[in-house]
Amino acid sequence: MASEPGRLGEGRQNGAERLSVAPSLLRDTLIILSGLLAGTAVVALALSALRPELGWDFIAWPVLCAAVIFALVLGGLSGHPFDRFGHANLVTAFRASLVSLLGACIFCFDDLAADRTALLALVGVVLFALTLDGFDGYLARRQGQESDFGARFDMEVDALLILILSAAAALLEKAGLWVVMIGLMRYAFVLAARYEPRLNGRLPPSFRRKLVCVLQIVALCLLLVPFVVPPVSTIVALSALLLLSYSFAVDIHYLLRPQVLAP
Repeated sequence: MASEPGRLGEGRQNGAERLSVAPSLLRDTLIILSGLLAGTAVVALALSALRPELGWDFIAWPVLCAAVIFALVLGGLSGHPFDRFGHANLVTAFRASLVSLLGACIFCFDDLAADRTALLALVGVVLFALTLDGFDGYLARRQGQESDFGARFDMEVDALLILILSAAAALLEKAGLWVVMIGLMRYAFVLAARYEPRLNGRLPPSFRRKLVCVLQIVALCLLLVPFVVPPVSTIVALSALLLLSYSFAVDIHYLLRPQVLAP
C-alpha cells in the first residue's frame, strides 16, 4: 500500500542484491514496455481524433508519463529475481499505461467538469484499473513469481493513481485543495524516510493497509461521478483522508517504536 516504505527496485534475492540483469529479462522487459508505450501513444492519438478539442499536450502527457514510469522500471530490474518480466508485472505495466491516459484526460480536458459522459467513462476506467490491481497479485501468487520488485511496482502505480484522482477531486471542486493531501501523503512519507532511517524499516503484511488503499481509490473514484457534489463529496473526501491518516499513523508508530532488545 501507499504507506509502505521503500521504492521501486529495492527487491532482494536470497538476502543479497542482484548486481546484474539477465539478458533474457532485459530483452523481455524492453519488448513488453515498448509495446505498451506504443499502445499508449496509439490510444492517445485515437482519443484526440475523436475529440478534436484536445491538443497535442493530451498526446504528449500520457506518453511522457508512461515513458518515465517504464524508465524507472528498467532502472530497478536489478532487483527483479526472475529471468522473465512475468505476467503479473505485465498487468501492472498495463495499469501504468491506463493511469497515464487517465491523468491526460483529467489534466488536459478543459471542460471535463461539464462533460458527464467523459466523467462516467473515467469512472469505468478507474474501476477497471482497480480490478486489474487485484488480478496482478493473483497471477504472481499462482505462478510463483511474487517478489519485492513486483510489490513495489504495484504500490507505486497505486500511489500515482491516488495522486491523480485526488488532484482531479480538487480540479472538479468536489472538495478543497486539501484533498490533494490524500495523494501526496505517500510521497511525504518517502521524503521523511530520507531524514528518519527508522521509517525505512520493513512493515509486516497487513490486510488493513491493502483495504485502506482500495478504499482510497473507491472514494476518489466516487468523487468523479457527476452527481456526487458538496457537501456529500466533501464528506467522502474527508473520510478518505482521515482513514489514510490513521493507516499512516499506525505504520509510523510501528516503525518508530522503541526496540526491545532480547536478553
